[in-house]
Amino acid sequence: MQIADRLGKIPPYLFMTLRNKINEARKAGIDVISLAIGDPVEATPVNVVEALAQAARDKSNHCYPTDEEWGMFAFRESVARWYQRLYGVDLDPGKEICALIGSKEGCHHFALGVINPGDTVLVTDPGYPGYKPSIWFVGAEPHPVPMRAENDFLPDLSAIPSETAKKATAFYLNYPNNPTGAVATPEFLNDLVAFAKEYSIAICYDNPYSEVVFGTERLSFLNAPGAKEVGVELNSLSKPYNMTGWRIGMACGNPEIIKAIATSKANTDSGVFNAVQYAGIEALDNCDDFIAEMLELYSKRREKVLTTLRELGWRFDAPKGTFYLWVPVPEGFTSAEFCDLVFEKCAVVLAPGAAYGENGEGFVRFSLTVSDERLDEALARMRTGLKSLSF
Repeated sequence: MQIADRLGKIPPYLFMTLRNKINEARKAGIDVISLAIGDPVEATPVNVVEALAQAARDKSNHCYPTDEEWGMFAFRESVARWYQRLYGVDLDPGKEICALIGSKEGCHHFALGVINPGDTVLVTDPGYPGYKPSIWFVGAEPHPVPMRAENDFLPDLSAIPSETAKKATAFYLNYPNNPTGAVATPEFLNDLVAFAKEYSIAICYDNPYSEVVFGTERLSFLNAPGAKEVGVELNSLSKPYNMTGWRIGMACGNPEIIKAIATSKANTDSGVFNAVQYAGIEALDNCDDFIAEMLELYSKRREKVLTTLRELGWRFDAPKGTFYLWVPVPEGFTSAEFCDLVFEKCAVVLAPGAAYGENGEGFVRFSLTVSDERLDEALARMRTGLKSLSF
């Protein structure tokens, strides 16, 4: 039996590897605390759950979803209202918005709709591990663009060789950034649009952490003048509304790219269950206060982690976005070695930075999406288990 060659390029998916490690340890009786995976433990807002239940009881929603490839028009209208209210961005729900089964799916359909075999595609490094497989699946080659601490983990667009930029047809970016927590600036977004126009590059701006920022303004790629001429923004209800398992998001922006994504979806899946879309409308229209509540919770957890790390001797500039902390490892350790040490001494799991790309080496990622009780226990273990380290 033949297995497709393209699968040979894809390393084991980081989060499945981590889950397997955790499960094996727990089978052995070890009380493992995972600070590696970004999956909120708090519940989805009650009114959103009720909206789902009500819509699910309506038998008219039991058939194929309405407007399968684009998503319900009512959902797209709610996305347009959300972007106007939060960002001052005008979107046409008829041609500039497409419903997604989460932004991760959107990354894949962007590749299918925009990228051709043999193309060069720019990808930030470190970066979310899901981008490269989408590029490989369509027969293209990812080209890493370094993000470094000295540049606030923003890619230096001027450092991309012109011959590389001329070959590139697309660029995957993600701010607030997973894994580094970096946030974009208006100046960077303006430069990105100018860069994309100069080299005819389609931008896939993955923005599922758009609402999770601390002490800085929220930004949409679509805030940049001309952004809709060169790309799309992917977003998701997963992070702001604790709806990771619900699988609903949106692609917004350039009408040609949105149509390409919708065409790919029409030939791949049958859309998002209507009841989930009705729940999404409820979240987008009526849960701004919930976002504020979760931000306050993450802010308190973030300060707990930073306080403990400073007590242990860490000195670094904390990122301003996402519910992660991107932390340099102590001298003398690789990312993987330090994660192994923390697991051995503390039974705490962290995500190694090298798993996010070559430029992620030397860092680890902490997640703030565990309960306060478990976070407190993890930090207590680290204060004891790591106190002998030198920084």
